[in-house]
Amino acid sequence: MKRLAVMRWFAVAAVVCLQGCATVANPDPRDPLESINRTMFGFNDAVDRAVLKPVATAYVDTVPSWGRKGINNFFGNLSDLWSAVNNGLQLRGQAFGDSVGRVMVNSTIGLGGLIDVASDLNIEKHPSNFNITLGHWGVGAGPYVVLPLLGPFTLREVAALPIDRQGNLVNQVADEGTRTGLTVVNVVDTRSTYLAAEGVVNGAALDRYSFTRDAYLQRQRYQVYDGNPPDEEPSEP
Repeated sequence: MKRLAVMRWFAVAAVVCLQGCATVANPDPRDPLESINRTMFGFNDAVDRAVLKPVATAYVDTVPSWGRKGINNFFGNLSDLWSAVNNGLQLRGQAFGDSVGRVMVNSTIGLGGLIDVASDLNIEKHPSNFNITLGHWGVGAGPYVVLPLLGPFTLREVAALPIDRQGNLVNQVADEGTRTGLTVVNVVDTRSTYLAAEGVVNGAALDRYSFTRDAYLQRQRYQVYDGNPPDEEPSEP
Protein backbone atom coordinates (compact mmCIF):
# COMPACT_ATOMS: atom_id res chain seq x y z
CA MET A 1 0.00 0.00 0.00
CA LYS A 2 2.81 2.41 0.84
CA ARG A 3 4.54 1.77 -2.48
CA LEU A 4 1.25 2.36 -4.31
CA ALA A 5 0.75 5.64 -2.48
CA VAL A 6 4.28 6.75 -3.39
CA MET A 7 3.74 5.85 -7.05
CA ARG A 8 0.50 7.84 -7.10
CA TRP A 9 2.26 10.82 -5.52
CA PHE A 10 5.00 10.72 -8.16
CA ALA A 11 2.38 10.55 -10.91
CA VAL A 12 0.49 13.58 -9.55
CA ALA A 13 3.74 15.52 -9.17
CA ALA A 14 4.70 14.70 -12.74
CA VAL A 15 1.34 15.89 -14.09
CA VAL A 16 1.58 19.15 -12.13
CA CYS A 17 5.12 19.62 -13.38
CA LEU A 18 4.17 19.06 -17.01
CA GLN A 19 1.26 21.47 -16.77
CA GLY A 20 3.22 24.19 -15.02
CA CYS A 21 6.51 24.36 -16.89
CA ALA A 22 7.48 26.69 -19.71
CA THR A 23 9.59 25.83 -22.71
CA VAL A 24 13.29 26.72 -22.55
CA ALA A 25 14.45 28.40 -25.76
CA ASN A 26 17.92 26.84 -26.02
CA PRO A 27 18.15 23.86 -23.66
CA ASP A 28 21.53 22.32 -22.86
CA PRO A 29 22.03 19.19 -25.04
CA ARG A 30 22.62 17.21 -21.84
CA ASP A 31 19.35 18.52 -20.42
CA PRO A 32 16.60 18.22 -23.06
CA LEU A 33 13.92 18.23 -20.33
CA GLU A 34 15.22 21.45 -18.83
CA SER A 35 11.83 23.17 -18.61
CA ILE A 36 10.37 20.25 -16.65
CA ASN A 37 13.52 19.84 -14.60
CA ARG A 38 13.55 23.50 -13.60
CA THR A 39 10.00 23.24 -12.33
CA MET A 40 10.84 20.13 -10.34
CA PHE A 41 14.02 21.78 -9.05
CA GLY A 42 11.91 24.63 -7.71
CA PHE A 43 9.53 22.18 -6.06
CA ASN A 44 12.36 20.24 -4.42
CA ASP A 45 14.00 23.47 -3.29
CA ALA A 46 10.77 24.59 -1.63
CA VAL A 47 10.46 21.25 0.20
CA ASP A 48 14.09 21.48 1.25
CA ARG A 49 13.71 24.98 2.65
CA ALA A 50 10.50 24.09 4.48
CA VAL A 51 11.51 20.69 5.89
CA LEU A 52 15.00 19.28 5.26
CA LYS A 53 17.11 22.36 5.88
CA PRO A 54 15.44 23.27 9.21
CA VAL A 55 15.74 19.66 10.41
CA ALA A 56 19.39 19.46 9.33
CA THR A 57 20.12 22.78 11.04
CA ALA A 58 18.50 21.57 14.26
CA TYR A 59 20.52 18.35 13.97
CA VAL A 60 23.78 20.32 13.78
CA ASP A 61 22.72 22.58 16.66
CA THR A 62 21.73 19.74 19.01
CA VAL A 63 24.03 16.81 18.20
CA PRO A 64 27.68 17.39 19.20
CA SER A 65 30.26 17.28 16.44
CA TRP A 66 31.78 14.01 17.67
CA GLY A 67 28.33 12.41 17.53
CA ARG A 68 27.67 13.66 14.00
CA LYS A 69 31.11 12.45 12.95
CA GLY A 70 30.39 8.98 14.28
CA ILE A 71 27.04 8.82 12.49
CA ASN A 72 28.60 9.99 9.25
CA ASN A 73 31.40 7.43 9.61
CA PHE A 74 28.88 4.65 10.26
CA PHE A 75 26.96 5.27 7.03
CA GLY A 76 30.22 5.83 5.16
CA ASN A 77 31.41 2.41 6.24
CA LEU A 78 28.22 0.82 4.90
CA SER A 79 28.71 2.60 1.58
CA ASP A 80 32.32 1.38 1.39
CA LEU A 81 31.06 -2.21 1.18
CA TRP A 82 28.90 -1.46 -1.86
CA SER A 83 31.80 0.55 -3.31
CA ALA A 84 34.00 -2.54 -2.94
CA VAL A 85 31.53 -4.65 -4.92
CA ASN A 86 31.35 -2.12 -7.74
CA ASN A 87 35.07 -1.42 -7.81
CA GLY A 88 35.51 -5.18 -8.23
CA LEU A 89 33.00 -5.22 -11.09
CA GLN A 90 35.01 -2.43 -12.72
CA LEU A 91 38.23 -4.44 -12.31
CA ARG A 92 39.84 -1.60 -10.36
CA GLY A 93 42.21 -3.65 -8.25
CA GLN A 94 43.62 -0.91 -6.06
CA ALA A 95 40.21 0.65 -5.43
CA PHE A 96 38.72 -2.77 -4.65
CA GLY A 97 41.51 -3.62 -2.21
CA ASP A 98 41.31 -0.24 -0.49
CA SER A 99 37.51 -0.47 -0.15
CA VAL A 100 37.67 -3.98 1.32
CA GLY A 101 40.47 -2.89 3.65
CA ARG A 102 38.47 0.11 4.84
CA VAL A 103 35.45 -2.05 5.67
CA MET A 104 37.53 -4.61 7.53
CA VAL A 105 39.46 -2.04 9.57
CA ASN A 106 36.55 0.27 10.35
CA SER A 107 34.11 -2.55 11.14
CA THR A 108 36.50 -4.02 13.72
CA ILE A 109 38.99 -1.54 15.16
CA GLY A 110 36.62 1.29 14.26
CA LEU A 111 33.79 -0.10 16.42
CA GLY A 112 31.34 -0.96 13.65
CA GLY A 113 32.33 2.01 11.52
CA LEU A 114 31.78 4.74 14.12
CA ILE A 115 35.48 5.63 13.98
CA ASP A 116 37.21 6.08 10.62
CA VAL A 117 40.47 4.34 11.51
CA ALA A 118 41.10 3.50 7.83
CA SER A 119 41.54 7.15 6.88
CA ASP A 120 43.98 7.61 9.75
CA LEU A 121 45.93 4.69 8.25
CA ASN A 122 45.85 6.43 4.82
CA ILE A 123 43.63 3.77 3.24
CA GLU A 124 42.00 5.77 0.46
CA LYS A 125 38.25 5.93 -0.03
CA HIS A 126 36.92 5.09 -3.54
CA PRO A 127 33.16 5.81 -3.66
CA SER A 128 31.34 3.82 -6.33
CA ASN A 129 27.95 2.37 -7.20
CA PHE A 130 26.25 0.46 -10.00
CA ASN A 131 25.59 3.65 -11.95
CA ILE A 132 29.34 4.28 -12.07
CA THR A 133 29.93 0.63 -12.99
CA LEU A 134 27.61 1.00 -15.99
CA GLY A 135 29.41 4.19 -17.02
CA HIS A 136 32.79 2.52 -16.63
CA TRP A 137 31.77 -0.15 -19.13
CA GLY A 138 30.56 2.36 -21.70
CA VAL A 139 26.88 2.92 -20.92
CA GLY A 140 26.12 6.56 -21.70
CA ALA A 141 24.80 8.87 -19.02
CA GLY A 142 21.72 9.86 -20.98
CA PRO A 143 19.76 13.03 -20.28
CA TYR A 144 19.81 14.88 -16.98
CA VAL A 145 16.60 14.60 -14.97
CA VAL A 146 15.34 15.97 -11.67
CA LEU A 147 12.97 13.67 -9.78
CA PRO A 148 10.48 14.84 -7.16
CA LEU A 149 12.05 14.78 -3.68
CA LEU A 150 14.94 12.58 -4.87
CA GLY A 151 16.74 15.35 -6.75
CA PRO A 152 19.18 15.26 -9.72
CA PHE A 153 19.96 12.11 -11.69
CA THR A 154 21.06 10.99 -15.11
CA LEU A 155 18.94 8.48 -16.99
CA ARG A 156 21.66 5.86 -16.47
CA GLU A 157 21.54 6.54 -12.75
CA VAL A 158 17.76 6.12 -12.71
CA ALA A 159 18.14 2.74 -14.42
CA ALA A 160 20.75 1.70 -11.84
CA LEU A 161 18.75 2.99 -8.89
CA PRO A 162 16.89 -0.28 -8.07
CA ILE A 163 20.18 -2.19 -7.87
CA ASP A 164 21.91 0.55 -5.91
CA ARG A 165 19.00 0.57 -3.46
CA GLN A 166 19.49 -3.16 -2.92
CA GLY A 167 23.20 -2.55 -2.40
CA ASN A 168 22.44 -0.12 0.44
CA LEU A 169 22.66 -2.30 3.55
CA VAL A 170 20.15 -0.09 5.37
CA ASN A 171 17.48 -1.34 2.96
CA GLN A 172 18.32 -4.91 3.97
CA VAL A 173 17.34 -4.37 7.62
CA ALA A 174 14.35 -6.62 8.30
CA ASP A 175 12.59 -4.50 10.92
CA GLU A 176 10.67 -1.74 9.15
CA GLY A 177 10.86 0.73 12.03
CA THR A 178 14.62 0.36 12.34
CA ARG A 179 15.05 0.58 8.57
CA THR A 180 12.97 3.76 8.37
CA GLY A 181 14.78 5.32 11.32
CA LEU A 182 18.20 4.63 9.83
CA THR A 183 17.06 6.03 6.47
CA VAL A 184 15.81 9.26 8.05
CA VAL A 185 19.02 9.71 10.06
CA ASN A 186 21.10 9.10 6.93
CA VAL A 187 19.12 11.68 4.94
CA VAL A 188 19.38 14.30 7.69
CA ASP A 189 23.08 13.63 8.23
CA THR A 190 23.77 13.87 4.49
CA ARG A 191 21.82 17.13 4.21
CA SER A 192 23.71 18.60 7.16
CA THR A 193 27.03 18.16 5.37
CA TYR A 194 25.94 20.65 2.70
CA LEU A 195 24.89 23.44 5.07
CA ALA A 196 28.32 25.08 5.16
CA ALA A 197 28.70 25.12 1.37
CA GLU A 198 25.21 26.40 0.69
CA GLY A 199 26.11 30.05 1.19
CA VAL A 200 28.99 29.76 -1.26
CA VAL A 201 26.71 28.27 -3.93
CA ASN A 202 24.02 30.91 -3.42
CA GLY A 203 26.59 33.69 -3.58
CA ALA A 204 28.48 32.40 -6.60
CA ALA A 205 25.65 31.24 -8.83
CA LEU A 206 23.41 33.63 -10.74
CA ASP A 207 21.43 30.58 -11.87
CA ARG A 208 21.36 27.99 -9.08
CA TYR A 209 19.74 25.40 -11.34
CA SER A 210 22.50 25.55 -13.98
CA PHE A 211 25.22 25.66 -11.33
CA THR A 212 23.81 22.57 -9.60
CA ARG A 213 23.32 20.67 -12.86
CA ASP A 214 26.80 21.41 -14.21
CA ALA A 215 28.49 20.52 -10.91
CA TYR A 216 26.50 17.30 -10.65
CA LEU A 217 27.29 16.13 -14.18
CA GLN A 218 30.96 17.06 -13.77
CA ARG A 219 31.16 14.97 -10.59
CA GLN A 220 29.53 12.04 -12.38
CA ARG A 221 32.15 12.15 -15.14
CA TYR A 222 34.95 12.45 -12.60
CA GLN A 223 33.75 9.30 -10.83
CA VAL A 224 33.18 7.28 -14.01
CA TYR A 225 36.68 8.04 -15.28
CA ASP A 226 38.28 7.46 -11.87
CA GLY A 227 39.33 11.08 -11.47
CA ASN A 228 40.84 11.47 -14.94
CA PRO A 229 38.05 12.34 -17.39
CA PRO A 230 38.81 13.17 -21.04
CA ASP A 231 37.77 16.43 -22.63
CA GLU A 232 34.05 16.70 -22.14
CA GLU A 233 31.72 15.86 -25.00
CA PRO A 234 27.91 15.69 -24.73
CA SER A 235 27.79 12.14 -26.12
CA GLU A 236 30.17 10.71 -23.51
CA PRO A 237 29.03 9.23 -20.17
